[in-house]
Amino acid sequence: MNADLRTRVGGMDLPNPVVTAAGCAGSGRELSQFFDIASIGAVTTKSVMLEPHAGRPAPRMAETPSGMLSTTGMQGPGVDVFLQRDLPWLLARGGRAIVSIAGAGVGEFGELARRISAAEGVSAIEVNLSCPDPAAPSGRHFADDASHAAAVVQTVRSHARSDLPVLAKLAADVPDVVELASACVEARADGLSMINTVRGMAVDTRTLRPAVAGGMGGLSGPAIRPLAVGCVYRVHEALPGVPIIGMGGVRTGADVLEFMAAGASAVAVGTTNFSDPSACSRVLREFTEALEARGFARASDVVGAAHRQGAGA
Repeated sequence: MNADLRTRVGGMDLPNPVVTAAGCAGSGRELSQFFDIASIGAVTTKSVMLEPHAGRPAPRMAETPSGMLSTTGMQGPGVDVFLQRDLPWLLARGGRAIVSIAGAGVGEFGELARRISAAEGVSAIEVNLSCPDPAAPSGRHFADDASHAAAVVQTVRSHARSDLPVLAKLAADVPDVVELASACVEARADGLSMINTVRGMAVDTRTLRPAVAGGMGGLSGPAIRPLAVGCVYRVHEALPGVPIIGMGGVRTGADVLEFMAAGASAVAVGTTNFSDPSACSRVLREFTEALEARGFARASDVVGAAHRQGAGA
């Protein structure tokens, strides 16, 4: 039996549900040395900003017992270089592009949406809401306040092409992830990506100083997977008609199956790409085998399965 792996996320048709997570694959160039990037559902690019950013000073990453702490500070060449160099390269190799955008304010998000929409071949825009909100107290992100997040999504939606899906990327360390998701959907997000990294800290016990520049960083990897699966489950339960790209600690095909059963229509592979650059290809193969071993004819049949089963079934 050959299972039908096709899936649909907010008007975006993908050949299979395995995509990359923003910030963990660049624009696909590095991973293309290890597998055909056109073979996976899509490449979610590193978050693109309006202007070039140098990012934070080193150290930017630190290993933790079951994940990674990072604080890159949105390093990147800016949208002009992305549109002239990175996007054409990805599309020329048959890759599907979900372009992650990050703004220093609501206006920047709107301008980015306008610029990305003018480019040919983009499959969707992902709105990175885990950016500092200049209108809020120091350290607060857009995702920390549902109304501020909704204002960003509404601005992106109004500046983006009407046929280009807009996905809101949600954080988990917020007062109420369902409230945040609902606000973004009311602001006309076509789908949701969840979850972003979780804010955390590590201290270098040799120097007794923070392990990454700036002190706090974003925790990713296996440590956050149960949290991510729980968030996907809760949001799918509250908003069953809203498509979700699930992510957080995905390492195997079984992890993809778990996220989809919780309610995700597609699943992103992130941190594990750093240690296994062929992970996306392997995870897709493992997921296909797991799907067929369980007798599923279509990947879409798995979506929300955990909501249809009793506990421990």
